Order: sequence, then structure tokens, then C-alpha cells
Amino acid sequence: MDPLDISNEFLRTHSMFGGLTNKELEVVKPLLEKKSFAPKEKILIEGTPNNRVYFIVSGEVAILKHPMGKEELEYQIATLEEGDSFGEMELIDIQNCAATVECLSDVTTISLSNFHLYELSQIDLHLYTMLIMNLARDISRRLRSTNNLLAMVSK
Repeated sequence: MDPLDISNEFLRTHSMFGGLTNKELEVVKPLLEKKSFAPKEKILIEGTPNNRVYFIVSGEVAILKHPMGKEELEYQIATLEEGDSFGEMELIDIQNCAATVECLSDVTTISLSNFHLYELSQIDLHLYTMLIMNLARDISRRLRSTNNLLAMVSK
């Protein structure tokens, strides 16, 4: 599937594209990059740079964390599938990857780079603002979920 052939309806299954018009989605589509990965392949590695947000088109990935940077300890903290995204944090805070993303099956993603996001800020400030607000909402939802889990563990 060429990213240009991805339907607007599919893009809207990803919260980052929520509230965008068809015209705005047509501006974003040429900036998307499609890539396929094999089972066990690591898309992102904790502690390394990342400049993309990824959207899962098909397949399933594990989110792995090494507590306190200890390579010998590895915990699967989440499983993501079609319709989910990852890599958002690095686009916002420009830090290294917070976790490792490993494929549990054949995975196809589309992604948007930080560079292309910046380009959007130069050509369509409203579109850029919508994308950033949607990213912030996703991160906020995940933070709330994590807070709830931590509150249950600490009881």
C-alpha cells in the first residue's frame, strides 16, 4: 500500500488525524513514509534517537522497557496493534526513545518525520497546530492511564 493510496477514513482511525478535513489529509499524505518490518525486528530501541511518529497499518508490536537502564531486565509494558501509534514523545520532547518497540508479527507502518511536521508548520499553521494538539492529547491519555496504574500498584 502506497501511503498516497491510504484512505482518509483509515487515517482518521489514528487520533493524530482526528478533526482534519479531507483537504488537510491530502496535504499530509505525501509526507507519510510506509515501511514493513519482520517479527522480532526492533523498530525503535530505548535510549536511541527517533524523529518519527509511527502509525500501525497492520500487525502487532510489543513496547519493552528496561528499568533504570538495566539491559538484563526487560518488561513488556504494552502491546499495540492496527490503529495505534508510537514515537510521539520523541517528537515533542526531542529526547531519545523512552522504550523499545519490537514486532510481534509482520508489521506495516506509516510514519511522519519531525522534519515533515516542521514543514507543515511553515505551510499550514492551522494543520500543524491540529496535529500537535492531537499528539498532546494522545500523550496526556497515556499519562493518565499510567497514573491510574501507578496509583493501583502503590496501594
